Amino acid sequence: MSTTVNTVLGPVAAEELGVVAIHEALLSVVPGAQYAYDIDIDRAEIFEILKAKLEAFKAAGGGTIVDRTGMFHGRDLPLYEALSRTTGVHIVASTGMGPEENLGGYFLTPQTNPPTPWPAERFAELFGAEATEGMVLPRVERRAAAGLIVTTQTTAGATPTDDSLLKGAARAAKESGVPLSFSAPADTIGALERALAEGLSADRIIIGGLDRTGAVDTVRAVAERGANVAIDHVGQSDADLLSDDERAALVAELTAAGHGARILLSAGAIGVAKGHPETDVAYDAVLTGFTPKLTALGLDEDSIHGILVTNPANLLAVKEA
Repeated sequence: MSTTVNTVLGPVAAEELGVVAIHEALLSVVPGAQYAYDIDIDRAEIFEILKAKLEAFKAAGGGTIVDRTGMFHGRDLPLYEALSRTTGVHIVASTGMGPEENLGGYFLTPQTNPPTPWPAERFAELFGAEATEGMVLPRVERRAAAGLIVTTQTTAGATPTDDSLLKGAARAAKESGVPLSFSAPADTIGALERALAEGLSADRIIIGGLDRTGAVDTVRAVAERGANVAIDHVGQSDADLLSDDERAALVAELTAAGHGARILLSAGAIGVAKGHPETDVAYDAVLTGFTPKLTALGLDEDSIHGILVTNPANLLAVKEA
């Protein structure tokens, strides 16, 4: 396996990443919101807001932020490059898209009768090029390569387009060597099996959104299958989410069961949101409020270092074909 990770400033040695927040968002813009009359997108202001949040993350001991917004949800590569240079925080950007409801008509209605979704191979080509040749901005200019391929399935149940997206993303991950991340749908294990059927190794897959009430059995099943579990709402409270105490107990349980190498942590923070509510949680929530809970439950320094540093470094390192 390669020892380098794709960041917005180019390849970085995996051992230089430090503590990684695996599932975050820097600038998150609902597709189309940038054209709304009542939404102001001041890039200078956005830069200052994100700069302060990234500096706080670094001061707390953080090293790398993974922005998993994908292609069309606010990804701003020149902004991310400037932020990384200014703050010293490594930024890994992502390619991919989904679920179906967030896609524009170009990806949904090819000229067939009846209209059919893009086939998986077209999504694989699109995402794979961004992970190997560089991410596109805005049309034909390519920047640094994406370090993660992301997609999301419709929560209530995958649509044919969602399945094409997942299969295409899995193929692109296998061919490009970067990992795949998708948010847990209703049938999480079924979605995992569909990704595995494309030839992608389970240890190259992250499933997020599993720190929810009623999902503990699914978390165990995902880890037992060899895929990575993202506990990615640390610091957030909601009726549908586990509390931080429950999250910490889950991490301790998985570690005791021998699945420590499959655990990844994140806050699911949104630095700046446009067109949807902001998430009131900081990028450093894992470091400042959560890891002490793990220590209190008996996890030693090596186990915590493995979860925060070693696991994401191994995952994000580009796998050579």
